[in-house]
Amino acid sequence: MDYIEYKILYALQNNARLSNIELAKEVGLTPSPCLRRVKNLEQKGVISGYSALINQNKVGLSVNVFVQVSLERQTEDHLEVFEEQIKEYSEVMEAYLMTGEADYLLRIVVKDLEKYESFLKENLTRIPGVSSIRSYFSLKQVIKKYNLPLENPKT
Repeated sequence: MDYIEYKILYALQNNARLSNIELAKEVGLTPSPCLRRVKNLEQKGVISGYSALINQNKVGLSVNVFVQVSLERQTEDHLEVFEEQIKEYSEVMEAYLMTGEADYLLRIVVKDLEKYESFLKENLTRIPGVSSIRSYFSLKQVIKKYNLPLENPKT
């Protein structure tokens, strides 16, 4: 990727609602080549989508639970079954295959403790091959970032 593409990413990461004309002006291009570059970044998967950032507390989803999941076996089949199943649950906001004591670290978002208990009993504990689940409840969110630490192209 070149300097201009990084400028495009930096600008869109800060405001994805920029029109192509505004974006082109900000990165120093005319609209047509700017749009071509954005489309190219989308086709290459560098830009994987656009979305609105919603305050989870304002929509009644104030409980964040970090869950460590260990599997009975770490074979490719067991990992695949687990990963495909958790993709089906809207409450799972993030999932990472980990090193260390647990195999996976999940971030679950729910309305309240009852909803989490329900999610745990009806979903996570029923996935074949799960051997243990440890839950950690967030008391306060100290920091949350959405923008990747791209080099500021203005410097």
